[in-house]
Amino acid sequence: MCRWIAYAGRTIPLEHYVTEPSHSLVSQSIAALESTAATNGDGFGLGWYGDHPEPGRYREVQPAWSDDNLRYLCRHLRSHLFFAHVRAATGTPITRPNCHPFACGPWLFMHNGYIGDWSRLRRPVEALIPDELYPSRAGTTDSEAIFLGLLGCGLMGPGSRRDPVDATARALARLTDLAGAHPFRFTAALADGRDLYAFRFAANDKANSLYYRASEDGVVVASEPLDRDHGAWTTVAENSVLVARRDAPVEILSLAQFGLAAPPVEDSVRRLRA
Repeated sequence: MCRWIAYAGRTIPLEHYVTEPSHSLVSQSIAALESTAATNGDGFGLGWYGDHPEPGRYREVQPAWSDDNLRYLCRHLRSHLFFAHVRAATGTPITRPNCHPFACGPWLFMHNGYIGDWSRLRRPVEALIPDELYPSRAGTTDSEAIFLGLLGCGLMGPGSRRDPVDATARALARLTDLAGAHPFRFTAALADGRDLYAFRFAANDKANSLYYRASEDGVVVASEPLDRDHGAWTTVAENSVLVARRDAPVEILSLAQFGLAAPPVEDSVRRLRA
């Protein structure tokens, strides 16, 4: 189970959330508190927006705690919207193309989740990726395939107008159908350089943890709180999306209003045993 943080707001150094807090993302890579994996040492990555429409990225296969460059990068890189991710691999190789975040055009994406029986589902999931986006498929993870698939649901290409939440909900509905009775967990962040979207969804399983803390300066979303003041953090409800649009208050929307309703875990277990 991976750990990640996403931030949107006033321009700040990345170190403010990635390396400095008492339970920073780097600390979580060594000792996560709300993860099935105590350590997340199968690579890490940063993604940020600056002066260009497309995001910058830095990804590495070694553990975040052992990269000497990370502390310096996070001190000197400043951004109004950035991602950071530490990986716990779930069966795919530990390579740089498999490290999060993933990027395509102006979009940035990272994921903490799992789709059961990936070896069987890889081909049908990759079939969701439009031909024009498939050259962007550089790795072998389900996360990257899901990302490119949801971009194909209306976020990329000529005349793309679909709302990102609606497009993601449509993609998740198709993925839930493909997963069938197998577990599917999707706790992910998506951004276009202006707005941030953070999803917490699961079918046939309990969704992975997700929290946020909002202030006048901005909003930070994290797999688990970055400090001991848990009262300052709010849980993102299951089957929900956090929407942080520039110059607008943070919203929490139910994915059910976009036509996505996760089946009860009890029903899923019953189907698996049948």
